[in-house]
Amino acid sequence: MDTHPTENRTTEPAAAQARPDSAFDRTVLITGATQGMGRHLALDLARRGATLLLHGRDPARLDDAAAEVRAAGSGAAVRTYLADLADLDQVRAMAAEVREREPRLDVLVNNAVAGGGAAPLRREVSRQGHELRFAVNYLAPFLLTRELLPLLTASAPARVVDVASIGQAPVDFDDVMMERDYEGLEAYCRSKLALIMSAFDLADRIAESGVTVNVLHPAHLMDTRGVRDYGLTPAVPVEEGVRPTVRLITDPALADVTGRYFDRFTDTPAHEQAYDPRARARLAALTRELLA
Repeated sequence: MDTHPTENRTTEPAAAQARPDSAFDRTVLITGATQGMGRHLALDLARRGATLLLHGRDPARLDDAAAEVRAAGSGAAVRTYLADLADLDQVRAMAAEVREREPRLDVLVNNAVAGGGAAPLRREVSRQGHELRFAVNYLAPFLLTRELLPLLTASAPARVVDVASIGQAPVDFDDVMMERDYEGLEAYCRSKLALIMSAFDLADRIAESGVTVNVLHPAHLMDTRGVRDYGLTPAVPVEEGVRPTVRLITDPALADVTGRYFDRFTDTPAHEQAYDPRARARLAALTRELLA
């Protein structure tokens, strides 16, 4: 769900325009793969020859997505993982299952999202009692990445791609869980900036590991359930967001690029709080406490 206007300031790179006709023999885990951009991303990568690990929280929708992706990839290898990202215990369990079942993991795409909501003034909480957008959009991908980092490192060169948003709002460390003046889109924007801040920190910390970490805003107002539920009118098809995301996953020219935020195809600055070392340190300390 991306609700702020943006411009495509660069021509789409040739690598992103290429048809999916070359082999991409990599194992890719996509969260939120049962609908929206996650599902379309899986379909694109299956046609390129990838092995797909699809995450979802609804068993029937997950099975349906897996069947479609297998067909699109002419029998592509597809395995499924079930978890509700609003429950950190389920995130840990899924990560443990991936580590046990998968011999390698080349790319992790943290795509699953809780948008602004159909009732944006109603504050919701996760299984652990955290504000829902902060939990699903930040804590869950942070934890999943941390738990899968040993497998990613063992599979290096590997990539982590975090799907964020141009809609970014500073984290209020006096009211992180937004117990005052709650609004769903504001919660969404704060959670996405938290995701960007942590991605930059991780990229710095593992710079020599062979694992890159990048973040992107894929497209403006894609035709997704989150956009429609909030009452907005979609502006572009989901495929508009798939192309820049595929580029971050597959482009050889980005093999050594890490710790960057992309507005579609443009390497561009994120919100200023993402570069504030004190804010990032406070977020890291808070995250350690919440995940303890």
